[in-house]
Amino acid sequence: MRETDLYGPVKAYLEAAGFVVKAEVGPADVVGVQGDDVVVVELKAGFSLTLLQQAVARQVITDAVYVAVPRWAGRAGWRAFKGNIGLCKRLGLGVLSVRLEDGFVQAHADPAPFKPRKSKVRRGRLLGEFARRDGDPNTGGTRGKVVTAYKQDCTRIATHLAAEGPSRGAAVAKATGVAQATRIMADNHLGWFARIERGVYGLTAAGRAALADRKDLIGVKAGAGRTRQKGRNEMES
Repeated sequence: MRETDLYGPVKAYLEAAGFVVKAEVGPADVVGVQGDDVVVVELKAGFSLTLLQQAVARQVITDAVYVAVPRWAGRAGWRAFKGNIGLCKRLGLGVLSVRLEDGFVQAHADPAPFKPRKSKVRRGRLLGEFARRDGDPNTGGTRGKVVTAYKQDCTRIATHLAAEGPSRGAAVAKATGVAQATRIMADNHLGWFARIERGVYGLTAAGRAALADRKDLIGVKAGAGRTRQKGRNEMES
């Protein structure tokens, strides 16, 4: 596939909108003019940093700058394409896709100033996890295992059960400071806990193995839950 294969369909698309179109004018791949309106389109066989850099550089000529690339293929292609649309919107760029089979051109975004919409839900989740997590047990850029507040709570519960044996949920919650201890053991997402009898839970073999893995204990001490709960009580009083 060549960039030149995109030119014919893009030219026809702009001409249908009333623009006079010419290729390779100055630094621009495609230029369309309609009265005082100027549109610039940069052509590439795929999204790349070079394409975005070139398109952003053309914004000194006009605000109406588009990138044009071949239409995606498959679900994975659409996911990647959709992510690139979001990036282009943040840069104030428009996005065109070209279906080479029949020359169909589709506009997925038009050039416009980007106004990000904040998500109160996502902000709340992030700050909630930040507040619940004890210490800073991870290294930025980590791939794979991440010690979350939930994992820390599970580790506190497992540590208590390893020391005290099967226990009632209320007793575990009081001893560890993990208010949702009963729910965590009942849901058992990590496979660490087993219901012994109604309201009483113990450790599984997987739970004991997890405690043997020191990585799961980073930033967690057996009494950390009690210390954290005590501090909260003092603050509330």
